Amino acid sequence: MITQPEGYLSSIWKSTKKHGILLIVDEVATGFGRTGSMFACEKEHVQPDFMCIAKGITGGYLPLAATLTTDEVFNGFLGRFDEFKTFFHGHTYTGNPLACAVAIENIELFRKEDTIKRLKKKISLLHKELQRFYDLPHVGEVRQEGFVVGIELVKNRRTKSIYPPEEKIGHRVILEACKRGVIIRPLGDVIVLMPPLAIEETTLKELINVTYESIEIVTGR
Repeated sequence: MITQPEGYLSSIWKSTKKHGILLIVDEVATGFGRTGSMFACEKEHVQPDFMCIAKGITGGYLPLAATLTTDEVFNGFLGRFDEFKTFFHGHTYTGNPLACAVAIENIELFRKEDTIKRLKKKISLLHKELQRFYDLPHVGEVRQEGFVVGIELVKNRRTKSIYPPEEKIGHRVILEACKRGVIIRPLGDVIVLMPPLAIEETTLKELINVTYESIEIVTGR
């Protein structure tokens, strides 16, 4: 859960263009509003040659994934049968009609409800609420990109020394949150928050409060 520095992706894109390399962007977790824009690469005006999408395409209701590419790449597989340009690879469960129908409806909701624009207020609220986590002495860093948050827990903030793995601090925090009716997840000792885009502001505040209390109880002051 370490975010790329601003300008990193656009710099990579320019380099691939310069050397004739195709750029593949993985937007499986970051796509469909998760970072505050429809796709994370839009923030740096990057147009990749391939984009991998999933998860948010159906709002999480049904499993579906897709690989998007440019006309140039797509046309490279068009031709007469005897040219053998066809991309013959396929998947057993490709194009599930029910999942595709859900995806179409989900994308329509993004347009109809102006989801990306409405999300900005919640992202600002989340950013504001996260600042108080620095009052907790064992929070080493809080990283946020839109509706993606990583709260890193450390044994010593000054030295950034980590907890011994056997203490399972991150795991203990999520168990504490579970007692309070909130399900979150850790990546080691980084507490991950990825609230649904449709979350109400009151519920978002509850998520933050429970996470704060759970960290405070497990790590102490």
